[in-house]
Amino acid sequence: MKGELVTVEGVSGFDVGHINLTGELVRLQMKKKRVSEDSAEIKKVLRRSNDMDIQKWKENKAREKEALIRSRAITRQLNLNMKLCEVEIQADGRKATFFYIADDRVDFRELIKVFASEFRVKVEMKQIGARQESAKVGGIGSCGRELCCSSWLSDFKSVTTTIARYQNLSINQTKLSGQCGRLKCCLNYELDTYLDALQNFPANADVLDTLKGNAILVKKDIFKNLMWYVLPDSSRQYPLTVETVNKIKALNAKGVKATELETADISNLQKDKEAELQFVDVVGQISLRSLERNTQKRKNRERPSGTEKDSNREPNREPNREPNREQNRGKEPNRNPNRGPNPNRGPGKPQPPRDQNRNRGERGPKKD
Repeated sequence: MKGELVTVEGVSGFDVGHINLTGELVRLQMKKKRVSEDSAEIKKVLRRSNDMDIQKWKENKAREKEALIRSRAITRQLNLNMKLCEVEIQADGRKATFFYIADDRVDFRELIKVFASEFRVKVEMKQIGARQESAKVGGIGSCGRELCCSSWLSDFKSVTTTIARYQNLSINQTKLSGQCGRLKCCLNYELDTYLDALQNFPANADVLDTLKGNAILVKKDIFKNLMWYVLPDSSRQYPLTVETVNKIKALNAKGVKATELETADISNLQKDKEAELQFVDVVGQISLRSLERNTQKRKNRERPSGTEKDSNREPNREPNREPNREQNRGKEPNRNPNRGPNPNRGPGKPQPPRDQNRNRGERGPKKD
């Protein structure tokens, strides 16, 4: 079953692996890798991994990081010009594979003896390239996604600067190189499309003879079918269509120089291209206010109309107004809002009469 752990035959022991493919896909992958079904390299599946196998496998996997650090220290002590990338220990702990990168040939006979005595395992040294190292380490590419070599790419094709020239890319080593230090594998993805489009362009049209001098080809635009030329003693670039270049080549074949370069109208081509694609740039056109406005319009549509609101509210308003008027008719408004109620005055007690002599001070009543 896919994703299940199985115990397979190893070197003088056993190893544990995952099942990735089942059924007819296995036969297709073997055919792609050019591995026959009767090959001796194919290991036998012994059984489904039990708890003991899985426990040993996890214990030996935990030793790999420490073994890598220790092995790198040993290589520095022996002054070997090599870089250890990864260490894989077999599930039963009897064998360890050391993957390394080296520009020149390395004599590691003494290194194997030290590794065997240090780790107590059977040592196997395997040299890999920079691309295989990136596939094992992994990472994020300049496109923002996981590296192709570590996610799905299994076979690595050679990438040269000629591929970049076909695609009119500037030969900038820092931009064209991946994390492995080699040219990016993704340069091969669109190469076939460029090669098919370049078949319609004339060959041997790098230089055109004109009365103003030799026009030198700068670049080819396969999307607009244009070829850009530059005249001597001038930095201006002249876009020419494929038909114009063929006419000038025919004149040059007869020994006649072209009077001038008939440049193509780029503005019309750009408008036709935009009309064909029907592309609209909506970046920055959507704001929160427009979204709130649309939400408010949607709520207004769901609400009942104004006449229905008034008809529903009128019967409820009139009965509530009359009792309020009757209750407030005999009450005086509180002229001083800051003055609180008198705690000595009860709800039913009458108000005491005002003292007429309050403003007269201590003087008594007026005598005749």
